Amino acid sequence: MSSAPVLHVQKVAGISGSEAHLLSLLPRLRDRGFDIRFLMLHEHEPGAWEFARALKSRGVPLDALPLTADVDPLAFLRLLGYLARHRPRILHTHLVHADAYGQLAGTLARVPVRVSTKHGFNEFREGRAFAFGDRAVASLAHVHVAISRGLARYLCETEGFDEESFQIVHYGISPRNGAGPYRDEVPRLLCVGRLIPIKGHIVLLRAFAEARASVPGLELEVAGRGPLEPALRALAKDLGIDGAVRFLGHVSPIQAAIERAAVIVVPSMGEGFGMVALEAMERARPVIAAEIGGLGELVRHGETGLLVSPGEAEPLRQAIVRLAGDLPLAERMGEAGRRRALRDFLEERCTDRTELLYRASLDPDSDRGAQTRSYSSIVRRAIRSTENSARARS
Repeated sequence: MSSAPVLHVQKVAGISGSEAHLLSLLPRLRDRGFDIRFLMLHEHEPGAWEFARALKSRGVPLDALPLTADVDPLAFLRLLGYLARHRPRILHTHLVHADAYGQLAGTLARVPVRVSTKHGFNEFREGRAFAFGDRAVASLAHVHVAISRGLARYLCETEGFDEESFQIVHYGISPRNGAGPYRDEVPRLLCVGRLIPIKGHIVLLRAFAEARASVPGLELEVAGRGPLEPALRALAKDLGIDGAVRFLGHVSPIQAAIERAAVIVVPSMGEGFGMVALEAMERARPVIAAEIGGLGELVRHGETGLLVSPGEAEPLRQAIVRLAGDLPLAERMGEAGRRRALRDFLEERCTDRTELLYRASLDPDSDRGAQTRSYSSIVRRAIRSTENSARARS
């Protein structure tokens, strides 16, 4: 069973949260004996080939299938032929395009186990037609995975999914050495993310402008690119804070920018998990985050950072003033965040849960024709047994 062929499928345009997750997870699953292969759907984006090179360099075989449109019948037939040739025992799809193409093709090709992972919030999920189609496609998968309980709840509320049908597999992080305390006398904030409306930068700039009245000298760095950048620069100027705000563009590695900041702010109005928050915690920095999606599962209010209502400037202002105005408190929360990240969110834990899910699904004693609920109960029993054993050892 350890050499079971497993095919992961995702449409890739660049390296973001889900792609970074796969760059970590797939090599680790190969190290544990699974025959992992990746099929990349793409539209010839440069970022897709950057991802392909990164995954291949980690020893994971990768094939590419171009799409000419969102609905591409020829690409679907090619995918069907690919499955017939490679005959995976597990088909694991990620994001909308891979779900739609992969789950239907996997059903027709009679792949024994079909897994679907949901990764994030999207505005289009709130449309009735999309919700109906997404649920219809999801009914073809045996196992449903969400990267946070908050995301599963969101899918329940917006699309009508059964929240309890989802297995929760959080992203993981690799620990690094040298997470030193913040030593600059100037309180500096950092926000990391694509410059798009859902990330909450407009609310952040308004809250930051008000917070400077209470914390003179406060600075803000914004890492990331996106179509909203000209509007954000104009807003910073209108608010009179353009001299205190730096737009950094793309930053890699992000850890260097995190270490230059006293506090990391994640003001998103939709976040499936919140990898930036976890990166900050691993670097011993406190996090101010909107209490939405997976962020509430990462950040413990008053212990590792502060949670605020999404989309509201005043609660965010108050949180900024509290931590930026009390750097010793920020340091204590950052230290607590690092302890939590290293205890609960390591990459090994993510890999463990994925392996349990695969092995439970491939159990020869389980019914191959079982639907999601049956697989879910098998996986829950396996995970519960493992966690009980871990508690007993500790």
